[in-house]
Amino acid sequence: MKINEEGLAIIKHYEGCSNTVYRCPAGIPTIGFGSCYDLGGNPITMDHRDITDEEATAYLVRGVQTTENSVARLVRVAVTENQFSSLVSFVYNVGSGNFQRSTMRMQINRGSFVDASNEFWKWRRAGGRILAGLVRRRAAEASLFKTPDALQDVLENWLDTYARD
Repeated sequence: MKINEEGLAIIKHYEGCSNTVYRCPAGIPTIGFGSCYDLGGNPITMDHRDITDEEATAYLVRGVQTTENSVARLVRVAVTENQFSSLVSFVYNVGSGNFQRSTMRMQINRGSFVDASNEFWKWRRAGGRILAGLVRRRAAEASLFKTPDALQDVLENWLDTYARD
C-alpha cells in the first residue's frame, strides 16, 4: 500500500520545507521536508550542505518509502488506505521505533481502531513540551485515520441498497 494524497499533504504541510539544515523541536538535525537522513541513509548533521528543492523532494520520497515499509511491517491487520496514510504521516514524524513500542500499534493489531484513533493526541510533545503544531497535526492524522475511504463508502452504500434480503 502507498500513502495517499491526503496523507502526503499532512506531511508536507506540517513539516514545511527548509533547504538548510536546522534542529527540529526535538533537537534532531533535519533538512527538506523533515528529513533526518540523506539519500544514502546517513543521518543529517548540522554541517550538511544546503539542498535544492528537487533534492528536498527526493529526500521526502525516500523517507516516505522507508516509512511505508515500516508501517506495512509493523501493522499486521488489514487497514484502509486512509488509516495507512495517516499512520505513514504519524510514523514519518515520530519514528518507527516509537511506533513499534506504542499502545497505538498494539491497539491497531488487535483490531481496536477506535481505541487506536484515541492514541494520536498523546503524541503532541517534542523536547518535553506540548507544541501547537503537533496538536494540529495529530488532529489531522486522527481525522484521516477515522475517515472511510471513498471506495469503502461506495461498497457500504451498495450493500445497504442491494444486499438486503
